Amino acid sequence: MKITKPILAFTILRLSIFFVNNAAFAAQPAELKCEYLVRPIGVDNPKPRLSWLMNDNRQGAFQQAYRISVGTDSVQLLNKTSIYWDSGKVRSSNNLITYNGSALRPFTKYYWRLELWDKDGKPVKIVSSNFEMGVMLTENWKGTWISDRNDINILPAPYFRKVFQPAKPVKSARAYLAAAGLYELYLNGKKVGNHRLDPMYTRFDRRNLYVSYDVTAYIKQGNNAVGVLLGNGWYNHQSLAVWNFDKAPWRARPTFCFDLRITYSDGTVEIIKSGSDWKTSLGPIISNSIYTAEHYDARLEQKGWNTADFEDSKWHGVTLRAAPSKNIVAQVMHPITNAEEITVKTMRKFDDTTYVFDLGRNIAGVSKIKVKGEKGTVIHLRHAERLYANGHTDMSNIDVYHRPKDKSDPFQTDIFILKGEGEEEFMPLFNYKGFQYIEVNSSAPINLTEKSLVGYFMHSNVPSVGQISSSSTLVNKLWWATNNSYLSNLYGFPTDCPQREKNGWTGDGHFAIETGLYNFDGITIYEKWMADHRDEQQPNGVLPDIIPTGGWGYGTANGTDWTSTIAIIPWNIYMFYGDSKLLKDNYRSIKSYVDYVEGTSKNYLTTFGRGDWVPVKSTSDLEYTSSIYFYIDADILAKAAKLFGNQNDYLQYRALAEKIKQAINAKFFNKATGIYGTGIQTELSMALQWNIVPEESRQIVADNLAARVKADGMHIDVGVLGAKSVLNALSDNGHSNMAYKLATQDTYPGWGWWIVNGATTLHENWDINATRDISDNHMMFGEIGAWFFKGIAGIKIDEQHPGFKNILLRPHFVDGLTHFEASYKGPHGQILSSWKKTANKISYHVIIPANSTASVEIPVIAGKKAYLNGKAINNQIDVRAGEFTFEIK
Repeated sequence: MKITKPILAFTILRLSIFFVNNAAFAAQPAELKCEYLVRPIGVDNPKPRLSWLMNDNRQGAFQQAYRISVGTDSVQLLNKTSIYWDSGKVRSSNNLITYNGSALRPFTKYYWRLELWDKDGKPVKIVSSNFEMGVMLTENWKGTWISDRNDINILPAPYFRKVFQPAKPVKSARAYLAAAGLYELYLNGKKVGNHRLDPMYTRFDRRNLYVSYDVTAYIKQGNNAVGVLLGNGWYNHQSLAVWNFDKAPWRARPTFCFDLRITYSDGTVEIIKSGSDWKTSLGPIISNSIYTAEHYDARLEQKGWNTADFEDSKWHGVTLRAAPSKNIVAQVMHPITNAEEITVKTMRKFDDTTYVFDLGRNIAGVSKIKVKGEKGTVIHLRHAERLYANGHTDMSNIDVYHRPKDKSDPFQTDIFILKGEGEEEFMPLFNYKGFQYIEVNSSAPINLTEKSLVGYFMHSNVPSVGQISSSSTLVNKLWWATNNSYLSNLYGFPTDCPQREKNGWTGDGHFAIETGLYNFDGITIYEKWMADHRDEQQPNGVLPDIIPTGGWGYGTANGTDWTSTIAIIPWNIYMFYGDSKLLKDNYRSIKSYVDYVEGTSKNYLTTFGRGDWVPVKSTSDLEYTSSIYFYIDADILAKAAKLFGNQNDYLQYRALAEKIKQAINAKFFNKATGIYGTGIQTELSMALQWNIVPEESRQIVADNLAARVKADGMHIDVGVLGAKSVLNALSDNGHSNMAYKLATQDTYPGWGWWIVNGATTLHENWDINATRDISDNHMMFGEIGAWFFKGIAGIKIDEQHPGFKNILLRPHFVDGLTHFEASYKGPHGQILSSWKKTANKISYHVIIPANSTASVEIPVIAGKKAYLNGKAINNQIDVRAGEFTFEIK
C-alpha cells in the first residue's frame, strides 16, 4: 500500500491500494456482444460495436491490451488468413470497440476473434463469436410489399401463404420480414421464433423495422409453406380514443414485405419473396386492436392454413403496395416475449357462466384460457386492475379515454367464440393489456377451474443487471414493484401505462431512465426510441410529448420538462455504458431543440412545459421548473459539444447554460433565506438535484428542504418532477436518514403507502382513492428504483469516467435498516455494495470488477473510524479492481 497525493482539492487525503497477490483465477474473456446482443443476425450498422467483459477476480486486475480480428471464415480466422480487419495489439483497457475494417457485406456472417492481455501482460484464453449482417440497404430487398384487397375498416385479420420447393440441398436459410402493422410468421405450420408484437411501433411513414430469423431448421426437402398473419397494431388503429390513433396520417390496411434467402450446399442462393403469387384469406381473428382487445371465432379456423398440403383454391389474390416509407431498417433489439407465466392465485365462481380470476399481481400482457363448451358459445374475458365491492371487475380507472362508437369493441375484453370440438385454447396475438383480474362471462354454461387460465407477463425482454436485498420487507417489495411497473411499460419503447393509454410519454421515459438502467440492460430499447424522437422532431426543433405519435402531442405544454428526453436519455446512456454513439446520433436534434427553446424564452427563462404533474398538494412555479430543464438540456449540449470537439458549440452553450442558471437564481432564489420559490419540496429539491444552487448556499438549501419535509409531517409533497429529485437532494446533502424515512413512509402519501395497501406496481396518483389519474401501473414516480442503488448502496456514476470505469461508492448506513446489498452488472462486470450493522460495528463489503477503479467514500460517524485489513484508513480512498471489506467501529 502507498499513500497518494490528494486527488481533489476539496477532499481529504485518500489511500490508494494496489494488490498484486498470487492469482486465484486466471482472466477469462466473457459475454462477447455485437450491438449489445449475443451473436445477432440482421445487423444493419455498417460499423457495428463489439464489446466484452474480462472476468478476473484478482486484486488490481485490468486488461492491458486487446486485439480483434474479423473474417468470414472461422477456420481462416483461426489461421489468421482472409481477415477483414485486424486491430493489431492495442494497449488499452477499452472493452467497447467500433469495427473499423473493410466494408461489411449484407447477408454475410462474420466471425470475430478476441485476444486479451491481463494486468501482468500475459495473454489470456482466446475466444471468438460472430454476428451476421442484414439487408443493410433498402434496395437490397427483393420482395414486394403486399396486402389483401380490403380497406382500413374491415375488421378480420388477413392471412397469407405461399408454397415453395427448395431446388437443392439447403445449407442455411434466413427470413427477413418487414411489416407495417404486426405479424406472426410461420414455416410449415410452426411459428418462427418466440417474439411477440413484432415489429416495434415506429412512425410508419418515416421508418419501418424488419426482423431477421435463422430458419434453416424449419426448411425441409419437397414442398414447404410460408404463412404470414397480419395484425393492425398501431398502423391501422380501428378503436377510437381521445389520442386520435385512428387519424394517424399513415393509416392503412396492414402490409408486409418478405424475403426468404436460401443458401444451398453448392453456394448458390435462391430468394423466396413476397409478390403477386401469394394468396390471402380472412380467418378466425375477426377483430384485433392493440388498444382494446382481440376477438376470435374458432368456427372460422382453417386448419393447416400455413402448411404445404393445405387446399387454398378458395383463397384470393393479393394486392401490391408501395412501401410505407423509404427507410426500412433492422430491428436489432431485445424483443417482446411472453417473459413469465403467472398462475392464478384465486378463482371465484359466481355461477356456471361467470368466473373471476385473480393473478395476485398487476401485470402487462395477456391471458390464455383453456375451455370446453358448446359450438357458438361466446366467452368474454374482461381484464381489469380493480374489483368492485361485489367481486366483479371494475374498469372505471382505466377506460376513461376509450371512445367506442358502439358496444362491439369493449375495452380490454377479449371475445372467444367456441367451435365446440373438445378443449379449446385462446390467447390473443396482437394485443396486450394491463390487469390483475380476469372476469370470464359465457353465453352458455362452462366449467372452469383455477388451472383453466394463466397470465403471461409480456415486455421487452431486457436482461436483468441490478439486484437489491435488505432487512426491510417494505423496501424489497417496493423495489420489486418498481421493476414490475418498469417492465410493464417497456414494449419496444417506454410507455406510461399498459392499459388506459399505452403512450410513449416523454416525461415518464426520462423520469425512469436511471431506474431502468440500474436494473436492466435497456440500451437497445432506448436507441430505438431515440430514433423515434428524431423521426418525430419538427424542423424547428419541437417534439411531441408522446412518441411515437399519430399527430397528437404537438400542443402548448410539450415543453422542456417532458421532451428533454432528447438530451437526458442519450446522456444517461453515455453515463451508464460509456458509449457516446447515441449522444452523437442525437447531437443535432438536441441542438435544434435547445435553439428553439432559447428562441421562445424570455430573459433565458421559459414557461414551456407541463409542470410538476400530479402533486400531493403544493404546486410549483411552471416557469421555474421548465427553466431548470432548459438548463439541463443546455448543459448536456455543452458537455456533448466538448466531448465531440465542437469548440464553438461548447463555448456558446456553456455560456447559455450559465445564463439560464443565473436567470433562475436571480428570479427564484432568496440567498438570504436559502429558499427557492415558495420553498416547497419540489422547488428546493430540483435546485439541488440539478446543480442550480450556488455551491456556498448548497447546505442551507438542503437544510431548508429537510425542514420543509418535517413541516410536511415527514411525508412527500411532490409531483413527478419533485419525485425525481427529492430523495437524491436529501441523501446527497447530509440528510440520508430523512430520505430513507421519506422513501419508506407507509402512511399517506408515499411509495410505501401503496405497498402496504397491496400494490405490486407503482401507481399514477399518491391518493389511491383519487377520482382521476388513477392507473395502478404507472412509471412516472419510478426514480425510487434508482435511488436505492444511489442513495443507500451508494453506487454512483463518475461523470469524468463514464460507463463505471471509475465507480463512486458513497453508501449511507441509514437508520431503519440493519443490512442492505445492491449489485449492478455494468459494462466491466459486477459491482457489489453491501453493508451490515452489528452491535459494535458496520461491515461494508464491495466488489470492483476487473478493468475498473473505485473512489470509496465511507460516511463519517462520530466516535468511529474506518478500517481495512485491520488498519485505520481515511474515510475516502481509491481502490482498484478487487474485493474489499471495510469495518467501521
